[in-house]
Amino acid sequence: MTTTATLTPRQIAELYFASWAAGDPEPLRPHLAPDVTFDGVLGSTRGPDEFLAGLAGMFAATTGNDVLLRLADDTDVITWSQLRIADKPPMQVANWTHIDAGLITAVRVTFDPRPMFEG
Repeated sequence: MTTTATLTPRQIAELYFASWAAGDPEPLRPHLAPDVTFDGVLGSTRGPDEFLAGLAGMFAATTGNDVLLRLADDTDVITWSQLRIADKPPMQVANWTHIDAGLITAVRVTFDPRPMFEG
């Protein structure tokens, strides 16, 4: 098994989105800092358990999240994706993941949620 020390920030972000595609956030657990935070349009979480529970809910509510672009450096990854929920129009999403010492410490997500609430 690969340890967090061997994964680059880009690889951790790829795992995040692969977990989304599989509908299972648990593979991320060993890559989360004890004080990991998530802040987004629809809510915030603190700590690994809240973080994973929040992701599980989002994974279950979506029908896809296609990565269009990913930029990474030594500690930060920005992923631009197209999020789909049922028959709603796709939403453009910016996800900023900060990684420190091989662990996700923060995720910030922004998008326009209005398509979720239309018709």
